[in-house]
Amino acid sequence: MRIGVFADAHDHLDNVRHAVAEFNRRRCGLVLFAGDLVSPMVVPVLRKLECPFIGCFGDNDGNKTGIAGGMKIVGQLGEPPFGVVTPDGVRILLAHTFESAREFVVGFQVVITAHTHKPRIETANSTLFVNPGETSGWTYRKPTVAILETNPLAAEIIPLPAMPPVPVPA
Repeated sequence: MRIGVFADAHDHLDNVRHAVAEFNRRRCGLVLFAGDLVSPMVVPVLRKLECPFIGCFGDNDGNKTGIAGGMKIVGQLGEPPFGVVTPDGVRILLAHTFESAREFVVGFQVVITAHTHKPRIETANSTLFVNPGETSGWTYRKPTVAILETNPLAAEIIPLPAMPPVPVPA
C-alpha cells in the first residue's frame, strides 16, 4: 500500500495543494497527517484528496473546534499519539512530536512524527521512523512530504516545488 505522509502545513494553502496533487498523482491509498494544519482554511484544499485521510492535531492548531468540524468531511482527525493499522496490517504510530510518542513506539512497525520541520527517515530496532518535514516551507523554504510503501516497508522524502527566494535588503 502506498501512503502519503505530510505535516506542518501551517496554513500554506499553495503547498498543501502541491501535497494533495502529489498524493493523488502517486495514487496513494491513504494519507496520514502528523499535525499543525493551524486553521480551518486548509480544510477545503484537503477535500481534493482521492483517498482516505487520517491525521492528528499539532501544537499550533489554534481553532481545534473549527478544524475538527471541517475535517469531518475529509477524514479522521484526533489527539496524538494514536495507532493506525493499514488494510495490509502495518501498525503505524502517529504523533506530532516524538516526545509524545516515545513511550508507545514498541509494537509499531512505523512511527510518524513531525514538529521539527526537518525531514528524516531512519530505521532503529526494526522500526521505521518517518518525519516528512514541513509542507509549509515557512521555516527552511524547502517544503517536503513523504511517501510510505508498506510492502516492502520503505519511505522516501519527496520535495515539493521550490519556494521563491526572499529578497534580503542591502
